[in-house]
Amino acid sequence: MSAHASSGHGPAPVHSADYRRRRFMNWFPLGLTYATFYMGRYNLNVASTEIMTRFDFTKAQFGIIATAGFWTYALAVMFNGPLTDRFGGRRAILIAAAGTSLLNLVIGLLFLSGWHTKILVGMSLLYAVNQYFQSFGALSVVKVNSTWFHVRERGVFGGIFGIMISSGYFLAMTVGGWILATLPWYMVFLIPSAAVFTMMVVDYFLIADTPRHAGHSDFDTGDATSQHADKHKPIDLAYLITHVFKNKVILTLAAAEFCTGFVRQGLLLWFVPFLKEVHGIHHGTSLFSLATGGITVGGICGGLLCGYISDHLFQSRRPPVAFIFYLGQIASLAALGMTRNPQAAAFLIGFSCMWIFGVHGMLSGTASMDFGGTKAAATVTGLLDGVQYVASGLTGIFLGALLDKYGWGLWTYMIIPFSAVGALLMTTLWNATPKNTKVSLKA
Repeated sequence: MSAHASSGHGPAPVHSADYRRRRFMNWFPLGLTYATFYMGRYNLNVASTEIMTRFDFTKAQFGIIATAGFWTYALAVMFNGPLTDRFGGRRAILIAAAGTSLLNLVIGLLFLSGWHTKILVGMSLLYAVNQYFQSFGALSVVKVNSTWFHVRERGVFGGIFGIMISSGYFLAMTVGGWILATLPWYMVFLIPSAAVFTMMVVDYFLIADTPRHAGHSDFDTGDATSQHADKHKPIDLAYLITHVFKNKVILTLAAAEFCTGFVRQGLLLWFVPFLKEVHGIHHGTSLFSLATGGITVGGICGGLLCGYISDHLFQSRRPPVAFIFYLGQIASLAALGMTRNPQAAAFLIGFSCMWIFGVHGMLSGTASMDFGGTKAAATVTGLLDGVQYVASGLTGIFLGALLDKYGWGLWTYMIIPFSAVGALLMTTLWNATPKNTKVSLKA
């Protein structure tokens, strides 16, 4: 049984061993499921050069497929956030897994059967539907975990959970690269389909929405809605307008996540053709594995470091740490743009991701739980993730067209300004906490 926590930023509750074991059986499969989602999402990125070569697409044309998915995700995650807050994270993750598995299966079987007509339109549509189902993933993760973790536990937990997410990049990028190098290329869609389906079955038996659904007592999590008498009551439009869409802290976090989205996908969507065309690094080589493995290691280090610094040096305040990591993005991306050494370029992909994923996990995962609270965690996550993917869509068509016209020389320098704006936004939220959301916003 879990001890009750004090309100605000009091100490974290002392949980029993039985509670911690059950919580592990909740968040571990949930995180592993989300990792397989990445395998079924970023397989498009890994297969980018294969698709462009096989079907003679320009970067702008390939960008259309990515943008269709990104913008579908952006719209879906905003609408699905309130839905997830209403019917719970467990149901949301099961819906997401079923749809993601099915769409990857359909894409893989179409390519297996020799699909070669209307590829651009067909892939744009199928990838968009895949992204619709994927949009429930992050929402369900945050919604479920918001009831199981106190504010004082969420920073470090966010780092640990970041390991699970980063394993998704390993599955997508590194394992996906091995699949492309050793198996028929359409297996990069079929294998993720099977992995997601397997985790859906596991989740059906293990995931519980709240501690009380698993035989434990709910407790005061110390977040923005933890002491609301109706915190388990489904949210309505009036609540959304008053507590979410008029909240300056949440809106500023959303603006920062727009910047994060452009930086994150600006790197992830295009690093594979960049390494191939600029540095001669191909799928299956040691340097390609260094880059893709670096994404995983960088994500793990960034998540753990961000969470630890936030909870132990800044009293669980998220913006100061995000500010530091935005500056890290600027430095690492500038170095990536300047280097002419293939080994350095491969290393800097992962090093840049450390700073990028640290911010992404801190804002979209941890801060959304803090300021949305147990009542509106999924809604706030949906808002932050949604605006992030609006920006991500620009990295498809817009950035792809610029790369067609100007080449790789300006690539990272077109991304860096968004990191700078994100850093400036964090200075306006320096002292914001869940119990102080009316903090004065000063430049």
